Amino acid sequence: KPETITPTAYDIVYDFAPESLRGAKVLVTGSSKGIGEQMAYHYARFGAKIVITARSKDTLQKVVEKCLSLGAQEAFYIAADMSNESDLDRVVDFALKKLGGLDYLVLNHIGSTRIAMWDGDVEHAKWLMKINFFSYIQMAWKALPSLEKNKGSLVIVSSLAGKMPSPLTAPYVSTKSALNGFFGSLRHELAMKKSNVSISVCTLGLIDTETAMSKVKGKVNMPAYPATEAALNIIITGATRQPELFYPWFTYIWTLTKDWIPSFTDYVVQRSYNYNFICLTHTTIHSMT
Repeated sequence: KPETITPTAYDIVYDFAPESLRGAKVLVTGSSKGIGEQMAYHYARFGAKIVITARSKDTLQKVVEKCLSLGAQEAFYIAADMSNESDLDRVVDFALKKLGGLDYLVLNHIGSTRIAMWDGDVEHAKWLMKINFFSYIQMAWKALPSLEKNKGSLVIVSSLAGKMPSPLTAPYVSTKSALNGFFGSLRHELAMKKSNVSISVCTLGLIDTETAMSKVKGKVNMPAYPATEAALNIIITGATRQPELFYPWFTYIWTLTKDWIPSFTDYVVQRSYNYNFICLTHTTIHSMT
């Protein structure tokens, strides 16, 4: 039951009323697996009305069925490609029609990235920016009128990489930095306009999703944290209208040490990656092409 789940991202937990999510109208992107899937299940346990989206229709259907079994008042899915501009508007329109408006837009999807030294592939960086950044701002703009009407919340799932650049992920880091900058600025603009919409930017460390773990295996030397717990903390951050989430807690410390002791932070970051493995893989790939 949701009331028995304890969030752990903060030493002090903001006042969260689970009943506030009963009947809430929620759209979650990137929700066929990983953190997005877990968010869908948590929202369902809280009795929300949910629309989920990702590319895989079959997987989405299974997630919707489980959401309904967990207590969602309503649950719908729509398959979509986040690199397709027309799909982005179609998803928001679908959610508005099915739910009658939106209280929460949770933007969580990401494009597949590589863990390797940058090889000059500008087209990959453009493609990744299209999914990880431009799709976010397009969907946010489309949903803002409904969120404004409902005193809603816009929840952006970002990464520690957006605040503290790391090696071997330059295109991915650039997309997350763009998210943080854009939605940080938009938060100021909404406040200046006395808008009803809150913006929460969620900074996550390494989360133990199947996709993430398959990419970092043998390459990254750092602990991973549970997706279900990360998902719950994201939901609580949005529901309590907090501007930021740092999960796990030490991601906040890292963002501070980056400015306080940059040389130490650089040393630790670079030692967090299996440099010899990356160089061997990089050399092997180029010798085959």
